Amino acid sequence: MLPTITGVLESHSSPLSAVYGYHDRTKHHFQRLARSLGYLDWASQPRPFRGFIGTRVFPLYPAPGVADGYAPRYTTLDQACQLEMPAEPLSAAAIGDLLRHALGLSAWKQVGGSRWSLRVNPSSGNLHPTEAYVMCGALPGLADGPAVYHYAADRHALELRCVFDAGTWDDALGERDVVLVALTSIHWREAWKYGERAFRYCQHDLGHAIAAVSVAASLVGWRAVLLPAWSHRAVAAVTGIDRDDDFAEAEREDPGCILALGGAESLACPQDVVVQLVDAVLAGRWFGQATQLSEDHVEWSLITEVARATDDPGRPSVPAVPLPVWHRRRGLPRSIEARALLLQRRSAVAFDGRSTLDRASFVDMLAPLLPSPRAPWASVWWAPRVHLALFVHRVEGVPPGLYALLRAPCAFDQIRAAGRPDLLWEQADDGLPLWCLARDDVRSLAARLSCDQSIAADGFFSLAMIADFDASLQAFGPSFYRQLFWEAGMVGQVLYLEAEAAGARATGIGCFYDDPVHDVLGLRGHTFQSLYHFTVGTPVDDARLTTEPGYPWEAD
Repeated sequence: MLPTITGVLESHSSPLSAVYGYHDRTKHHFQRLARSLGYLDWASQPRPFRGFIGTRVFPLYPAPGVADGYAPRYTTLDQACQLEMPAEPLSAAAIGDLLRHALGLSAWKQVGGSRWSLRVNPSSGNLHPTEAYVMCGALPGLADGPAVYHYAADRHALELRCVFDAGTWDDALGERDVVLVALTSIHWREAWKYGERAFRYCQHDLGHAIAAVSVAASLVGWRAVLLPAWSHRAVAAVTGIDRDDDFAEAEREDPGCILALGGAESLACPQDVVVQLVDAVLAGRWFGQATQLSEDHVEWSLITEVARATDDPGRPSVPAVPLPVWHRRRGLPRSIEARALLLQRRSAVAFDGRSTLDRASFVDMLAPLLPSPRAPWASVWWAPRVHLALFVHRVEGVPPGLYALLRAPCAFDQIRAAGRPDLLWEQADDGLPLWCLARDDVRSLAARLSCDQSIAADGFFSLAMIADFDASLQAFGPSFYRQLFWEAGMVGQVLYLEAEAAGARATGIGCFYDDPVHDVLGLRGHTFQSLYHFTVGTPVDDARLTTEPGYPWEAD
């Protein structure tokens, strides 16, 4: 075994203080980075896919429902996200279509003797800590009764984990066509490379996955809604990740969230339904043994402590959040088919540093980042908490400089009062809450703040996601630390797709100097905190790489 590296988190009087302690101790500074091994131990590199041995596997291709006439409908991304598509009947084929375009493999890359997969949902370092589980009733092509499955992305298949009483499923959900998708995290996947900061990246990735599921659900006419009534304990129970015998040698998974997918009338899931389903699954028949990803591990106790401090007890009721409708007409029509767009999304590794973006496309990219009754924003239960500080480099008709896109009306007074008094705060667009803070060449500044990475300066623009930190944790408790990162990941996922639709490319940046970002804006304390960086530009492709489809049958 590799040596254990203990966390440095001191004893705290409350989970909330533990969250602040973790967040501060995992900041990057000019003089030092957050704690990690400082090198990649290739001998302990996690295997890329988790599976469950000793259980039935239900392939989702060829699609089980093809014989019943299921055929994906052509739709653009805009059409799908407006949630106006008629709902497909619940079927194994529709579930397979959704999972393929949310969490499946998008491609295989190869250079020399190295070959690796990419996925539809992006991940920090392409490490993919997020696992997905599906709970649904009996369907042709799947189990004969209500069941819980693990999604095996490498095979695009469902692995049976549990079968349980059909009567309980019917009593809990009636005749509603609904499927539940649970997301969990394997912290070790990210910690292997990133050390203590990995918990942040796992939450980013969950946000990307939530948005990916929400958008893919819209392709089949389903809505996806996060269910805050589900506690982490309940999520762990129905996914089986709390079953010690099933994970005897395997890395444990941390509960994330559950989404309900189906027609709009199907998605309510009150507390009594949670209790019924948990009890039924606990009494069900379980199958399968989780595979181990690495034989050797480094234990980062700081991650264990913050995961415990942010354990979600569930929220039986949450206030309704009115979402504004942004009437912003696109400057250019985007007719690319949504499924093709989702599969072609990539994370850029370099930009050309010369190309420019027209103003209309710039505005078109920013508008869908604002909350609205569209996918994925219709999936969340809280009001926007994340805002954008933009470093504009090469956008025609937009002077280079520092800008702010405020995703909630109340943020203007809050951020302006908390920030530097010399910022301009000039309105930069008639239709968006976009404000010019300073005009200047900010390329060097953007690169410096993003851990001296030139990709932050070589694109059209880059940005920092600034979260309303103190007030959010005070309002919703320590577990909401996770949701702040989820929201940042969802913003990033939308920006990925918008950039791709515009013929550009984007990439997330998890490495940035936290407090120096705050210093640029004049922010002090924990009122606002930078959680994620992003950048958009014209990509420079590596000619050495070859690309193959995600699955063999797609090569035909």
